Amino acid sequence: MNRRKFIKRTFWGLAGLGLFSGLYTWQIEPFWLEFVNVKMPIKNLPNNLVGKTLMQISDIHIGNRFDYKFIINSFEQAKAFNPDFVVYTGDYVSTYKDVVLFDKLEETLNNIVKGKLATIGILGNHDYGRNWSQQAVADKISEMLSKSGVKVLRNENAEVNGLNFIGFDDFWGLNFNPEKAMKGFDMSKANLALCHNPDVCDLDIWGEYNSWILSGHTHGGQVKPPFLPPPILPVKNKQYSAGQYDLSNDRTLYINRALGHLWQVRYNVRPEITLFELQQG
Repeated sequence: MNRRKFIKRTFWGLAGLGLFSGLYTWQIEPFWLEFVNVKMPIKNLPNNLVGKTLMQISDIHIGNRFDYKFIINSFEQAKAFNPDFVVYTGDYVSTYKDVVLFDKLEETLNNIVKGKLATIGILGNHDYGRNWSQQAVADKISEMLSKSGVKVLRNENAEVNGLNFIGFDDFWGLNFNPEKAMKGFDMSKANLALCHNPDVCDLDIWGEYNSWILSGHTHGGQVKPPFLPPPILPVKNKQYSAGQYDLSNDRTLYINRALGHLWQVRYNVRPEITLFELQQG
């Protein structure tokens, strides 16, 4: 093979690889849902909850940058697991140019996954509208969630069958009040915290809290090169990308990779719904 043919074949080979990679990250992986199974040992968990399932869905991002029908189809798949608890950890919409697509959100929420025992949600930064500063948007989304059967915790607690949920309002939003949220913490109970932004884990607000914290927000970076960390993460602590982390005072953080996305591109970071199996801690 002469030099000209070699260069030509190499060029077309690289072009073909680039085209395939582009199509994969745009049209395949963003819609390649993964159900992730995780054991969740919780201190003081009542015997009647051992073996129950808790499903986490995060960051559905209903907006105009990808087909929200994927979220509805994912919900239909998730319903087959018949979860006991379902928790939603924020960012139900994508805020773009002051437009919130409430009609598409309403259609999506009409198909929402519900738990047999409880369905609980918190807000994320996008649920506060443009620049996370629109209280009316957050209130509207909270109302829509409530009408759909989701109990929204905004710096509040809810105890269900002996499991105490602590729900933080969003760290970047207008109503973040961790002191109020933690008022319901009791070490003698089985506790589970819902907090959209994992950076909150590094704040001095947890006291003696020693259980699980479920977060979203990062989308796992959406693009993760092999053997390298994701280049873009919307958190101060760049160690927080996706998956399970052991923290101080026997806390465990789990960051869901998100079901939706702001931009329709994913590589090595498939969209995720997490299934936790409750166990005695």
